[in-house]
Amino acid sequence: MGGRVGSVVVAQGIGKVYGTGQQAVAALAGIDLLIDAAEFVSLIGPSGCGKSTLLRIIGDLVEPTSGEIRVNGKLASQARLDREYGMVFQAPVLMPWRTVIRNVELPLEIMGYPTADRERRSAELLRLVELEGFGGAYPWQLSGGMQQRVAIARALAFDPKLLLMDEPFGALDEMTRERMNLELMRIWRETGTTVVFVTHSISEAVFLATRVVVMTPRPGRISRIVEVDLPQPRTIETRESGRYFELVTVVREALRHDEGGPAADAGATGFPAGGPG
Repeated sequence: MGGRVGSVVVAQGIGKVYGTGQQAVAALAGIDLLIDAAEFVSLIGPSGCGKSTLLRIIGDLVEPTSGEIRVNGKLASQARLDREYGMVFQAPVLMPWRTVIRNVELPLEIMGYPTADRERRSAELLRLVELEGFGGAYPWQLSGGMQQRVAIARALAFDPKLLLMDEPFGALDEMTRERMNLELMRIWRETGTTVVFVTHSISEAVFLATRVVVMTPRPGRISRIVEVDLPQPRTIETRESGRYFELVTVVREALRHDEGGPAADAGATGFPAGGPG
């Protein structure tokens, strides 16, 4: 199976069908996607288009019906066993009886790291997510945004090369969500981790990503890939720039086109309206 040198994720011909016979539902069809090292790729599409299913296939939580996924040159199943990636979901899924630092340490504890190494790494990560001083607190003592920072720190505990994020900020209020977007951008720059990020928010997808992958209604296919050429680092001012609004419009029109609305301008992505091929 091919892929560019440096490709962290190589997906070819991915399809997923749930059920059999007349009850069969095609969730994904013909997904081809390459994601390179240190990219930040947002997946966006209407509800039920299969973007979360695609993320879970990359993470070997769901098995594809057809096609193949490779992560860092390995089958997804082997990449999972080798702990090549971390995952963050919409709910932080923290253990309420463990302190913040003990939640962050959990993957390292499972992997058999010595106590001193776990404590050192967890302290580093709490500084990274700006929760230094909260290590002794319990999850229920933290705000929703702080809990998600803990979840991100835990996912980064063993220094994965790939971070999979499934609407991690979807339950947060708008102001907290924007702050978390800025925090995630800073963490991404500092760690160099490749990120695949599922969202329903067009503005969030554009603000965060180096590329936005637009998916069609079920069965989910990739209809367009929008290159996001906004300068780094992304800041509050980024959301006020003319280019940001242009790219938001490109993605919005691509989604409308997929739903039978007016076609978007293909020149904005470098792909024809039918997709990247």
